Amino acid sequence: MSSFPQTRLRRTRSTGWSRAMHREVLVTPADLIWPLFVTEGQSVEDPIGSLPGVSRWSVDGIVARAKEAVSLGIPCLALFPNTQADRRSENGAEALNPDNLMCRAIRAIKDACGDDIGVLTDVALDPYTSHGQDGLIDDAGYVLNDATVEALVGQSLNQAAAGADIIAPSDMMDGRIGAIRDALEGAGHVNVQIMSYAAKYASAFYGPFRDAVGSSGLLKGDKKTYQMDPANAEEALREVEMDLAEGADSVMVKPGLPYLDIAVRVKQAFGVPVFAYQVSGEYAMIEAAVAAGAANRDAMVLETLLAFKRAGCSGVLTYHAAHAARLMGA
Repeated sequence: MSSFPQTRLRRTRSTGWSRAMHREVLVTPADLIWPLFVTEGQSVEDPIGSLPGVSRWSVDGIVARAKEAVSLGIPCLALFPNTQADRRSENGAEALNPDNLMCRAIRAIKDACGDDIGVLTDVALDPYTSHGQDGLIDDAGYVLNDATVEALVGQSLNQAAAGADIIAPSDMMDGRIGAIRDALEGAGHVNVQIMSYAAKYASAFYGPFRDAVGSSGLLKGDKKTYQMDPANAEEALREVEMDLAEGADSVMVKPGLPYLDIAVRVKQAFGVPVFAYQVSGEYAMIEAAVAAGAANRDAMVLETLLAFKRAGCSGVLTYHAAHAARLMGA
């Protein structure tokens, strides 16, 4: 490489058109997945205190958000149910109910929008259990792996039958991707994708999400026996490799910004579609900075999304999806 002054790196930065021409990555609405929270009722918009600007919506409201997403060019929604307390149980049986909140929302979106938008559904038992864990537990409170996998297979088939396009297991049980893939194939759901939460860490950034789905006050203990240790990176590569071998079509890193190094390593090692989840705690920090007058929301949202794309992510699950898409279309 030549040296200064033959090379002046500022030359290409000197004008807006030149910066645009030399830009290495670009974020568009097609890179976004919009997480939405579903609740019971009709015409319900229930603001979530720890997630300013985010609400739980009844099914009719979710359909309206789906139509909004289509108009903004957002290709996919991620659904999470806020299950009523009287429908929660030790074994999370409501997850298998073909008329549960999640399945009703899937069907309503598909009836309204058809294939104009994709529906990604969370597979884990924590929205349905009375103890807040992602799986079935023994008398000591330990989450049972194989018994949970069996329940997750049933949950996946239930959601696929309702019309889910992407099954996204977030539970972190060993072997669940292979079991779910085999079950989907056997039931004829050959085009239903699996986006595996392959590198999901036992993070401190999930608090507002647990408020949103109603599990924060229920959780007994922690999730460290199945979610990954934040200190580990090599283990993430092993998790991704196993999930791909079992039939995952894409993988996810969660949380997002604190784990960009993991996203980079996964992309470099496997060259597969990698998605990042800009989780509730990350969203809440941006909103807190804006509320304190310490940051510009528009600039922060777009810069963080660029960081994910620069790290090699194919897309981002973000609560700022609609806001970001509007900025991109401005």
